[in-house]
Amino acid sequence: FLVRDTRHAIQEAAKKPCFVCSKMGATITCSETGCDRSFHLPCAPQGECVTQFFGLYRSFCWEHRPQQAVQTHPRQNRTCSICLDTVEDKASYKTMVCPACQDAHFHRHCIQRQALHAGIRFHCPCCQNQELFVMEMLTMGIRTCKRLAPSWVSDPAVGPSEQRHGRCDASVCLCPGGRRHTEEEGPWNLLLCGSCAAEGTHQHCSSLENSTNSWECKGC
Repeated sequence: FLVRDTRHAIQEAAKKPCFVCSKMGATITCSETGCDRSFHLPCAPQGECVTQFFGLYRSFCWEHRPQQAVQTHPRQNRTCSICLDTVEDKASYKTMVCPACQDAHFHRHCIQRQALHAGIRFHCPCCQNQELFVMEMLTMGIRTCKRLAPSWVSDPAVGPSEQRHGRCDASVCLCPGGRRHTEEEGPWNLLLCGSCAAEGTHQHCSSLENSTNSWECKGC
C-alpha cells in the first residue's frame, strides 16, 4: 500500500505546475485550506514561500506564509546584525527581526547560514535570547541542525560572522577565471544557495538560465 500511495503521489505531482517557474512536477502544495498553489522546493525562495522544518513540516505560498508580528522603530540605514549590509526597515520575507529584542535585523540568508553553523547554540546574535528566538525562526522557515558545537569552535578558521561564501562548488567548474571568479550578471554570476548560503555555483556551471536569480544546493 505504501508503494502504491507513493507512486500515486508522484503521478499527481507530475501534473501540477509550479506557480513560480510554471514547470510541471511541483511536489509541494500550500498547507492553507483552499489554496492550491504548488511549487518546487528550489523555487521557494524566488516565490517567497516558507517551509517549516519541524512538526508537520508544513509549507506555505507567499500569500499564506506566516508573518512576523513585531513592532520596530524606524531607523535610517538599518543594517544586518550579521553581515552589516543594509536591510529593509521592517520585517519581510527577506528581512527578519528578533522577536525578543525587536532591534536585531538580519537577512534571511544570513540567519539561515548562522543557524546551520551554530547548531544547538543558535540564538539571537544581539540579545542572545534562544527559546523565543529559535521558535520564531523555525516558524518563519529557518532550518536548524543538531550540531553540538558551532562550526567556528571545531574549525577556528570559521567565525560566527564569517565572510560571504565566494566560490563555485559545482563538481566541475567551467569558469575560465576559476571557482572564485564572479561577475554581476551573465553565465559567471555566482549564486549562493537560497537556504544555507554555504554553497555557491556559477549559473553556467549548473546549467542555469541567465535570468535565474535563486538556486538551492543539493543538500537543501
